Amino acid sequence: MKLPYTEELEIQYLNRLFDNTSECYKFFWFQAVINKVLEGHDVITYEELINEMIVDSWYMVTEYHLNLGPRDTLERLVHRLCDISGLKSSEKKEVILECLQNCTDREVQQKKRTLTYHVPYRLQAPFMEKVKGEAWNVSERQLIQNINREERLMYYFTALDGMQTAICVQPDWIAYIHKNQEILKGWLQYHMILYLQKRNPSVPGISDKLQPPHERKLEKVQKYWKLLMEVKTVHEIYKDEVITEENISIDHFVPWSYVAHDEFWNLHPTTRGINSRKSNRLPDWEIYFPKLCQLEYFSYEMIQANHVIREAFELCAREHLNNSEIRGRIYRKDQSLTEFSHALEEVVQPVYQSAKNCGFRSWIPEGARDE
Repeated sequence: MKLPYTEELEIQYLNRLFDNTSECYKFFWFQAVINKVLEGHDVITYEELINEMIVDSWYMVTEYHLNLGPRDTLERLVHRLCDISGLKSSEKKEVILECLQNCTDREVQQKKRTLTYHVPYRLQAPFMEKVKGEAWNVSERQLIQNINREERLMYYFTALDGMQTAICVQPDWIAYIHKNQEILKGWLQYHMILYLQKRNPSVPGISDKLQPPHERKLEKVQKYWKLLMEVKTVHEIYKDEVITEENISIDHFVPWSYVAHDEFWNLHPTTRGINSRKSNRLPDWEIYFPKLCQLEYFSYEMIQANHVIREAFELCAREHLNNSEIRGRIYRKDQSLTEFSHALEEVVQPVYQSAKNCGFRSWIPEGARDE
């Protein structure tokens, strides 16, 4: 994926920005620079850029549990801030930024400073002809002076002043970023996805986990279960509560924040209150998977027996059953409960276990009936 060419800038070097990337910092630093430039800034402090990096990585670390690197300071910094602040994984950007601006925690401050030691300088290495080899092994102050003598860089540095050190983005680069912002963002995301897939090989849907999700559309699934509720009273699986039209909510058995999809085999009805309390945790497998099978088998039987429900199922399937092989295994005709449960387990259990391995916590609702 190549970037738009311009005679004014060294775009061939920009294309090499993420060569040999072993840590995530370059992605988030460059993304922070783009974000701040698009907001109208040309002089940006380390403090502002590091705070932007924390916000940009917040959701993928706290909600999606993505591994950013083998010894990643940014990931540890996000976890530290989450622990001491009580902020939610879904917290708005402005709230996280305000928390960072008011945070005096020593560990947070140390980790923020650590993030500035290399990436502001190393990011532009492909552009530099004089800063090679041992030239990097000097003091931070001397390194800034050496880099500022280079020509045609994207940005230069003010005098070293801790977190108030600033980069000065050059006018030609500001114009290029504004003109090609969508292409740059797509190019950056492409490289970030490749990096994160290597670090998280068992995690599905990496491309959907670079930012908080858009509102999910589960209206067809909800309508389908409301039809079933007209045939028979439906109890949700966690506390055996009766589901009504007023309190119905569609739950992802394995959390959406892991699977990043709305496939029918992972969806079932519960109540709004229980779904909210469950959040992004994993239901205890031994207790709740057999109950899920019972509920889903009732649905399976009704698909076979009732043409109205079968039609509603087919509407759901167009949007929420995107793997024909899985559909054939789970929803083939004339299965017993044992056969159906085995087929469902073959699909759900590996995904469940992978989510557990990634750090998603197990959950049993308070006061639940274990029957």
